[in-house]
Amino acid sequence: MARVAIYGASGYTGLELLKLLARHPHAQVTALLTRQDEAPHLSEIHPQLTGSFDLRLENLSVDQVAERADVAFTCLPHAASAEVCADLLSRGVKVVDLSADYRLGDAGTYQQWYGHEHPDAARLGKTPYGLPELFREQIIGADLIANPGCYPTSAILALTPLLRAGLIEREGIVVDSKSGVSGAGRTPKLLTHYPECNESFSAYGVGTHRHMPEIDRVLSMASDQSKASHKAIEVLFTPHLVPMDRGILSTIYATPKGDATPASVMAALKEAYANEPFVSAVEAPPATKHVAHTNRCHVYGTVVRGKVLLVSVIDNLIKGASGAAVQNFNLMCGFDETTALR
Repeated sequence: MARVAIYGASGYTGLELLKLLARHPHAQVTALLTRQDEAPHLSEIHPQLTGSFDLRLENLSVDQVAERADVAFTCLPHAASAEVCADLLSRGVKVVDLSADYRLGDAGTYQQWYGHEHPDAARLGKTPYGLPELFREQIIGADLIANPGCYPTSAILALTPLLRAGLIEREGIVVDSKSGVSGAGRTPKLLTHYPECNESFSAYGVGTHRHMPEIDRVLSMASDQSKASHKAIEVLFTPHLVPMDRGILSTIYATPKGDATPASVMAALKEAYANEPFVSAVEAPPATKHVAHTNRCHVYGTVVRGKVLLVSVIDNLIKGASGAAVQNFNLMCGFDETTALR
């Protein structure tokens, strides 16, 4: 049994984590953290969990958390998360970090895209990236895991098999993604105010979205198995807000290379994920409802008018956040990877 603490339990990712952990036979939630002085009961924050946990959100010190927990999930804003993670790790608490703080490889890139000096820069580039389908061996038994971003998960899982198989060029990749409104978090914002986003469809973060360097870095690492000297991959990524609660659909375009045919593209996807419990290569373009409320990713590929075209769907709150975090928690602690996720 692993004792678990959750930082940022009041948000959507915290809610989904708690739903999953409520049915996890080897996890006992012992602390829910808030930075506020009030200590509301969990049922006041998430009425959906009434009767599942008899816990209050508390403003505890790191020492108090370390006394109660073996593992912490940190669902905090960037920079604030790394400060907490460093303190927890120094006290022997394992951490799955759902922020972006450990996803990039160096402090300079982090400061460029996030506008802050990194509070724990020594761990950048050394922390396992929590996408088990590609980095399972590094995740097993790790003390700290960088949980992936939601958009990057949808893009990386679709593109990596084709890059590894030599079926697409490393240059000129376009990732066009659409997300439900829950991806913006629970804190009210004008962009996600109902009259603003309902019956509307908008691009945002055009050319500036912080998931772009994450996609670049992980695709460059995951696709270059030979460690040969290749030019780093730089994708053109544009996210869009869709008036639905949850889900991400990414449509991806790449230049074919070698024997890239509709059959070879699908064969590469099927071979890559034949033994993966949560990723499936499907025979027709998938929809977000096909994976809603699951830890699954569906990917489809073909070749159209001289371009490789991929479609990838995930639930942004599950495979894109909390489900992936529990998958990583299972590997970190030596539990079956699929526990509480099927």
